[in-house]
Amino acid sequence: MKMIITIVKDDEAEKIIQSLTSNKYRMTRIASTGGLFRRGNTTLLSGVEDEQVEAFIQTVRNCVSSPAPKDKSITLFVIPVDRYERI
Repeated sequence: MKMIITIVKDDEAEKIIQSLTSNKYRMTRIASTGGLFRRGNTTLLSGVEDEQVEAFIQTVRNCVSSPAPKDKSITLFVIPVDRYERI
């Protein structure tokens, strides 16, 4: 299992969240700030099975309308999870 941390600009968050939830991915949404100008961001935390990681990332990529290389607006961290429980 992997934890995917996805950091997006606030104005792009809703489209990405709708796309991920329609593809049955669950997530926790956290308001965050960052960058040079401390603009509003949304951080999404998602637990994903190893074999679903690439499909998850592709779902996020499909929400972006081909940004210029310097205008990248989404950051993803894929972190291994040793243990996961829902209580």
